[in-house]
Amino acid sequence: MKLCRFLNERNEARVGIITYDQITEAAGNLSSVLEGNSATASGSRSHSLAKVRLLAPVEGQEIWAAGVTYLRSKKARMEESNFSATAYDRVYEADRPELFFKSMPEKVAGPGEEIGIRKDGKWNVPEPELALVLNLKGWIVGYTIGNDMSSRDIEGENLLYLPQAKIYKRSCALGPVIVTSVSEEEARTWSIRLEIRRNDKVAFEGTTSVGNIRRKFQELADYLFRSQEFPDGAILLTGTGIVPPDAFTLQAGDDVKIEISGIGVLENRVVPV
Repeated sequence: MKLCRFLNERNEARVGIITYDQITEAAGNLSSVLEGNSATASGSRSHSLAKVRLLAPVEGQEIWAAGVTYLRSKKARMEESNFSATAYDRVYEADRPELFFKSMPEKVAGPGEEIGIRKDGKWNVPEPELALVLNLKGWIVGYTIGNDMSSRDIEGENLLYLPQAKIYKRSCALGPVIVTSVSEEEARTWSIRLEIRRNDKVAFEGTTSVGNIRRKFQELADYLFRSQEFPDGAILLTGTGIVPPDAFTLQAGDDVKIEISGIGVLENRVVPV
């Protein structure tokens, strides 16, 4: 099943279930639908998918992220770090994963909305990632696409600058939908593709497989929920396996397209913030 958030003709945010090219409004908010406490109401209104504006599929959920879950990511972090390269090597092999806060829900960009690059960052990249949708008990109830925007030069200068490199205005995008009723085994067969277009030409493209993520999905979720409470659930980005070359940095006006084969496509345009 595919869930979404969208604006209806009254400019009201609603939760919907997508069937082919139609959206049927669901009773309740996103959290209640994901918890299984709400189903599509009989006779609910339907909308043409082509005629609505999709929103980021998040309401009250905090967004967190896991780092260094791909071997490619570990190598890139070690190369960019001036002082603490071995920290990335150790966390890749450690029992405890790297987890960090990414965004409040109201700051997340949705499909077609703008994503940001820091004006004081010189080396900015997108990070295409599978995102786990977790309910209040920490169970995986769905998947969506995430973009964990990052200023690599700021993080590389000092590990203590990680929050500034990762958490800023328009630094996170999610969408376009949440796919439910999919096992981890199936999700690991999905491919992830990144395409960055500049002046209508491909400036960078890359692919990876969800199957290259080192850690089990529920393992990441369980660590996030240790000594934590998320009354509305949470969304957890699972790390990136696509890293542009060192000479590449995003520019204002770039179009970033992330495709995960089992979910769909998330597209956003870059602006300075």
